[in-house]
Amino acid sequence: MISLILLQATAPPSDWVLFWGHFHPLIVHLPIGFLLIAGLLELDRLTRRNSVSQHTITLILFWSAVSATMACLFGYMLSLGGGYEDDTLSSHMWQGIGVAVFAWITWAVKSENLGRIIPAASVLYLPTLAVALVLLLSAGHLGGNLTHGSDYLTQHMPGPIRSLAGLPPKLPELKAEPITDVNQAMVYQQIVNPILHTRCIQCHNADKSKGGLRLDTPDLIKKGSKEGPVLVAGKGVNSKLIKVCLLPEEDDHHMPPKGKPQLDESQISLLTWWIDQGAPFNKKVSELAVNDAIRPVLASLGGGGPVDAGGNAVAAKGPAPESPVLTMKVPAADPKIMEEVKKTGLLVLPISKEQNQLEVSAVNARSFSDAQATVLPGLSNQIVWLKLSDTQISDATLAQISKLKNLQKLHLEQTKITDAGLKQLKGLTNLEYLNLYGTSVSDAGLAELASIKNLKTVYLWQTKVTENGLAMLKKALPNLEIVGGVTEQAVAEFAKAGQEAKTAEEKKN
Repeated sequence: MISLILLQATAPPSDWVLFWGHFHPLIVHLPIGFLLIAGLLELDRLTRRNSVSQHTITLILFWSAVSATMACLFGYMLSLGGGYEDDTLSSHMWQGIGVAVFAWITWAVKSENLGRIIPAASVLYLPTLAVALVLLLSAGHLGGNLTHGSDYLTQHMPGPIRSLAGLPPKLPELKAEPITDVNQAMVYQQIVNPILHTRCIQCHNADKSKGGLRLDTPDLIKKGSKEGPVLVAGKGVNSKLIKVCLLPEEDDHHMPPKGKPQLDESQISLLTWWIDQGAPFNKKVSELAVNDAIRPVLASLGGGGPVDAGGNAVAAKGPAPESPVLTMKVPAADPKIMEEVKKTGLLVLPISKEQNQLEVSAVNARSFSDAQATVLPGLSNQIVWLKLSDTQISDATLAQISKLKNLQKLHLEQTKITDAGLKQLKGLTNLEYLNLYGTSVSDAGLAELASIKNLKTVYLWQTKVTENGLAMLKKALPNLEIVGGVTEQAVAEFAKAGQEAKTAEEKKN
């Protein structure tokens, strides 16, 4: 335990240390094999009186000691990365060291050279070999607990065998409460927690907290990892919990790890929406804002039917209409151009396996700039979702974006774009969603959007728009959903007041 405390007090390990540490699972199988072979050969010699070459046994024991020592060294390096339960790690470490020590003692007393010097040493051979094997089995069990959880071997053990082993009855697996009315569903308990349980908790639980993160209780989710919070309430795309899911699967930081069941698009959308709404743990769907993007996903969860913008049930009218750009036939993207886009730091993700449409995101490329944006038109047919929020782009990038003729969703929040740049978006006839949160856009810029007839949702928090500008845009696009900025009621009242003033003026004249 003292060693663990010292480890935690040191600086973060270097890449070289962690690189070699990841060889521990490979090397650790060598002493297991060597020691088991030595034990089986000795058992065969004792029970069947078969002769085994003394040199053969000695050679096997030598390599078991060498490989056990290497496994200890690499295991130590791996432990520096953290994310393991301290008590289990401490026991595993000391038992592993014990395996190496007794493997060396066993080799030494079996060695012919030591036998000549200390004839009585041979009596220690079988006891030390037995101790090494017992420690090997125990250390291996704890290693499995660290990697897969303490119940990895027993979680599917049938009832009769559990009784014989003295284990308590199997606990029922977490089953999400059925959602009969999506509006009344508890967001965390019935939607979020089941996703975390099936995709994340295997590596982030009481027995294995990878990265110091546990996701099995609300308090621990709020606490985050050793590197800080994983949730930024109100900002899903800025939350580490979402960022790691959006990384390429080949990336070492992608979660869940490659080979594990992955989150699908709807699950990531639900988690992002939950965080965008402040990551509440005790609210129902009806208490949160529901936008066009998440509405069909929520409706698919249960029998409650679709929900409106306020989270209230509406009459079922069949499946939500899908944007034509998501189903139209477009050619596959040029692999070379895709590589050029990826080199800028942007993520390039397919919208579906059946189509060639793409989502391009700067979630991990905050330094993305106007100079790099020149690569985007190379995917003008394929890009339908573009997320450039919190990047360094300005109006010059909008000139490149204007060439993406199939663009449906565009995120420009927290960027340097201005009213002048919005003029370039007039030709994006398929644009349905536009996020301008935290920009310097004003009424003049909104006027430029009036010609985009397919526009359905605009986000305008913390912009320079006024009630007058919103009313004019609403008049041009009556079905447009405006989120943030000024309330819908204020816009309606302003428009009504304007109409009344106009009527009064006409009567006066």
